[in-house]
Amino acid sequence: MKENKKKEIEVPIWQKINLTIEEAAVYSNIGICKLNEISKKPNCPFVLYIGRKKLIKRKEFEQYIASIFEL
Repeated sequence: MKENKKKEIEVPIWQKINLTIEEAAVYSNIGICKLNEISKKPNCPFVLYIGRKKLIKRKEFEQYIASIFEL
């Protein structure tokens, strides 16, 4: 009996448009708790909600990090 397996395509983090909180933490070396804290602020420029799922817009996140001095 053959099993139908869905092939998963792996895209490198630096090529993704949106990142999960976990991916953004690895990408930026900022902790998950801190990312959750700053992404909950009203009008956060780099957060994208898809239903209850929270994603981080990579380019906007990079710009945000480049523009601040401390978290």
